Amino acid sequence: MEVYREYVGNLHSHTVYSDGTVAHRELAQAAGAAGLDFVIATDHNVRPTGAEGYYERVLLLVGEEVHNVRRSPQVSHLLVYGTEQEMAAYSFGSSQTLINMVNKRGGFCYIAHPVEKSSPISRDAQAIPWVDWPVEGITGIELWNYMSEFKGLLWSHLAALGYAFHPDWGIRGPYRATLRLWDELLNKGMRIAILGGADAHGETYQMGPLRRVLFPYEYLFRCVNTHVLTKGALTGDVEHDKSLLYEALRHGRTWVGYDLPRSTRGFRFVARSGAAQATVGEELKRLGATTLEIELPHAAVFYLIRNGKRILRHRGKELRHTTAEPGVYRVEAYRRFRWHKVGWIFSSPIYVV
Repeated sequence: MEVYREYVGNLHSHTVYSDGTVAHRELAQAAGAAGLDFVIATDHNVRPTGAEGYYERVLLLVGEEVHNVRRSPQVSHLLVYGTEQEMAAYSFGSSQTLINMVNKRGGFCYIAHPVEKSSPISRDAQAIPWVDWPVEGITGIELWNYMSEFKGLLWSHLAALGYAFHPDWGIRGPYRATLRLWDELLNKGMRIAILGGADAHGETYQMGPLRRVLFPYEYLFRCVNTHVLTKGALTGDVEHDKSLLYEALRHGRTWVGYDLPRSTRGFRFVARSGAAQATVGEELKRLGATTLEIELPHAAVFYLIRNGKRILRHRGKELRHTTAEPGVYRVEAYRRFRWHKVGWIFSSPIYVV
């Protein structure tokens, strides 16, 4: 198997060009302070030019979060990468037309926060899920959106006050409905990768005399991130490194990690059959029995999942499992954090055929 390099980034964040509160340089600085290798700004319906580049050791890239502003509520947001041009002009038709145009322009896209819950405490906290099913031509979905999950915790003003100061008491992992949706798409034969995003804005909220930034960019960049496996090392050349990262994201060589409890750097999921090998996002053509190898950086409870069904549960750091069955295999891992079981690692699938 080709030797891949692992890099960690956040693919959903906002700047002053839409509803964020920092400039691109500050965004990159926050990512660097959190230990990320790259960050992608995805402002709403705008793709500013001239901002991409290295800021010290962090590569900042620019994508776009596109939605039809004439819709009410403004559902069905699309994260767009790699088009090299603004795509908001195509948002006023159908979502499928937008997806088709992204692909035609050489880009790729992930559905943003496909499942959301509303909060009753504010009109600004309406659910904005993806509703335009069916779709084709997407690369994947945003399996875990930190701020989306946080919004769903705000069922009362008292809860909002508590979670504003202690968000990690309530953050648990992707919604079960999102996991079910993902498995349904996979079981229909679609190749669907995943990413995790902060959806960082850095806004200041007020409740009576209390004012608080929810949440600082650096904090969010320490939480739910996307880990990618690239075909080679980042070199410091912007165009070269952007190409490496986007190639990995196009092919779904990703996993979502909740890096706040413990870093998920070093996770590995590999399938082998004879001389053939594959990792997350890849297809393995069987040459007999298939051995699935899982390695975690720290001990946890984890599950091997085939075609949406848990087939193995294991506690520890490593597992080898041999099977004769084809299918879509993926991994979920959970840890204890703040007295609760929380989602920790969610891998994109390996497609065993």
